[in-house]
Amino acid sequence: MAGVANKPNSPRQKMINLMYLVFIAMMALSISTEVLDGFVLVEDSMRTSINNTSRRNDIVAGDMESYYQSNPEKVKEWYEKSIQVRKESNKLYDYIQTLKDRIVKHADGKNGDVNNIRRQDNIESSSYIMLSPITGEGKKLRAAVDAYRVMMADMIADPEKTKVLEANLSTVAPKRKGTTTPSWEVAMFENMPVVAAVTILTKLQNDIRSAEGEVLSNLLSSVDIGDYRVNQIRAQVIPESQVVMRGGQYKASIVLSAVDSTKRPAVYVNGNELPYENKGVYTVTAGSTGTFPLKGYIEMPNNDGTVARHNFESEYFVTEPTATVAPILMNVLYAGYTNPIRIAVPGIASGNVSATMSNGTLTREGDVWYARPAQVGTEAVISVNARMADGRTVEMAKSSFRVRALPDPLPYIEYKDANGNVRRFKGGAISKRDLVAADGILAAIDDDLLNVEYNVLRFELTFFDSMGNAIPEVSQGTQFTAAQKAKIRALARGKRFYISRVVAKGPDNIERTLSTIEVIVN
Repeated sequence: MAGVANKPNSPRQKMINLMYLVFIAMMALSISTEVLDGFVLVEDSMRTSINNTSRRNDIVAGDMESYYQSNPEKVKEWYEKSIQVRKESNKLYDYIQTLKDRIVKHADGKNGDVNNIRRQDNIESSSYIMLSPITGEGKKLRAAVDAYRVMMADMIADPEKTKVLEANLSTVAPKRKGTTTPSWEVAMFENMPVVAAVTILTKLQNDIRSAEGEVLSNLLSSVDIGDYRVNQIRAQVIPESQVVMRGGQYKASIVLSAVDSTKRPAVYVNGNELPYENKGVYTVTAGSTGTFPLKGYIEMPNNDGTVARHNFESEYFVTEPTATVAPILMNVLYAGYTNPIRIAVPGIASGNVSATMSNGTLTREGDVWYARPAQVGTEAVISVNARMADGRTVEMAKSSFRVRALPDPLPYIEYKDANGNVRRFKGGAISKRDLVAADGILAAIDDDLLNVEYNVLRFELTFFDSMGNAIPEVSQGTQFTAAQKAKIRALARGKRFYISRVVAKGPDNIERTLSTIEVIVN
């Protein structure tokens, strides 16, 4: 952004200041015609400087107005300050102009012209207008300049520029050797010829226009703070995810890595411009699987009216919906039994996953699901659905499982060994001590995959006498009867008996007659 910089210490300004001081000194010695004519020359030179400075200030103010019209949200703060600066500057400038007119009219009469002073050497008029005890304007002018200087200095961040501005608008009375320092207004206007007083006030007007220009340029440059002040600007595509399931949505934010929040760029994706209200968010429904390119560009207006284009390129991938449905025990489901199952959908929180099952019921406890098929021989189909971020429910997978009946359990005798460990005796040799200590017959599926307990309804122990005759002893329930216990205690070492006709019921509520096991007393 281009701005017009004021130069309060330019060679021309230094020359004007020096001439002003020289003529003030010469005036103290004598007021000759040449001296008075010299003040006129200085006055004319300063008027030219004021006109040039005013034109530069108008250009800067016009630039500020243009930027405000194109982007009022961003420029508002600086624009309003520039309006205040111009208002206060004009107010003080015009006030000083009225003082010049009053001084000249007091000297030359009501038709006096500040641009054509007749009584240039009159030394009473400036003192009367500026220093009269009651109506004198000197103190008012000093207070107005002080307030203006403070306001303008507060709007400049550069301390060096602030010092120059404060020095040019200083109202500190000059020091005079050997005498008491008078006030600023007394030093400037006491016994001052009309032409010199007018020149002093014109110089003050020139300083006001210079200060105005410095502050306006500073405000104009402040508008650009944060604008593309980076080494590199890149267009970026920021997707929520580059992998999208069919039926889902691909979303990506397309932005510049350096962003002005008050100036939204135009975004073109695959040949189409994104709607303004999308705020750079690109959304497309994934209708088929595969890899899809994403190309386009961002157009950002520059401060000089040109447009900068920034290209971008990316891609996203669409996959088939997927989910993991796995029984924890094996790849089949058992009818009448609560089969634990794990169900998971990659990228979807477990709380957003739901599932149903045919040929049975499917329940959930935490992260574990339990499938209970109803009929053997009919497949159980588990359907998994996921709730997406946009609120839609998408079917992720269907998995079919064969349904089998639970295998028959095995009867066993539960006892504790010499170390107190619980053991299961399923046939063969066993000590009489362990047999006598056991409570009865139990049954279960125990094959390292399933561990399903069965309820024993009845069983029979078959003993043999010395003649080889079978002596059956029946128990209703799972416990040994007293007669069975007595028979076991009477067995000699090496004798055997059989556990047979064990009837048990499992979680499927089917009664099963289990296989016979042989027991040898050790």
